[in-house]
Amino acid sequence: MSLSPTGALRHSGNLFAMALDVVRTIPRRPFQAREFIQQAWFVASVTILPTALVSIPFGAVIALQIGSLTRQLGAQSFSGAASVLAVLREASPIVTALLIAGAGGTAICADLGARKIRDEIDAMQVLGIDPIHRLVVPRVLASMVVAVLLNGLVSVVGVAGGYFFNVILQNGTPGAYLASFTTLAQLSDLWAAEVKALVFGAIAGIVASYKGLTAKGGPKGVGDAVNQSVVITFMLLFVTNFVMTAVYFQVVPQRG
Repeated sequence: MSLSPTGALRHSGNLFAMALDVVRTIPRRPFQAREFIQQAWFVASVTILPTALVSIPFGAVIALQIGSLTRQLGAQSFSGAASVLAVLREASPIVTALLIAGAGGTAICADLGARKIRDEIDAMQVLGIDPIHRLVVPRVLASMVVAVLLNGLVSVVGVAGGYFFNVILQNGTPGAYLASFTTLAQLSDLWAAEVKALVFGAIAGIVASYKGLTAKGGPKGVGDAVNQSVVITFMLLFVTNFVMTAVYFQVVPQRG
C-alpha cells in the first residue's frame, strides 16, 4: 500500500466504491446460495470457539472491575446490572468484530488473494463473470450473519462468566446479581448491539475482500494484504463503534 497522501486517498476511494458495488449487487439474481452457505459455515467454524473462549475473560474482567467499584461505593446490588450493561453494549460487539476480522477476515483475504495472484479473478472477468457478485457478496453476507449470531453467543457467555466470577470470587449475592439484570439494561441495548455486529461484519467482509482482490506481488503480497486488512478493519471498527454509540445515546433515552 502506498504511503503517500494521494495513494491513501486512492485506496480509500476504491474501498468505498467497492462497498457501494457490494450494496448495489446484493439484490442481483441469481443469488449465490451455495457459496453463501459454505462461507458462513467456514467463517463460523474458524471463529466460534475463539470467540467463546475470549468472551469468558472479557466478562470476568468486567465483573471483577465493576464488582470492586460497586463495593467501594456501597452499591454492590447493582453489580449485575452494570456488568450486563457493559457486556451487552460494548464488550460483545467489540469481541465479535475483532474475531470476525482477525479470524474470518484474514481467511477471506487470503482466499481471494490466492485467487488473484493465480489470475483466477482476471479469468472470471474475461468470461463475463462479476467477481463482486460471484465471490464478494456471499462472503460479506456470511460475515454479517455470523457476526450477528456470534454477538448473541458472546453476550450469553460473557454474562455467565461475569456471574461466576462475581458470585464465586467476590462473594456476591446470586439473587441480587440476577434480579438487577434489567435495572439499567433494556431491550434496545440488545438490538443496538446486534446492529453494531451486523455493521462490523459488513466492514470486516468488505475490507478483507478488497485487500484480497487487490493483492499483488505473489505470496508475499498476499501476506501483506492480510496484515493490512486486519489493521484497516480494526481502525474502521473502533471509529464506527464510537459514531454508532454516540448516535445511540442521542436517540434512545437511557434508564436512570
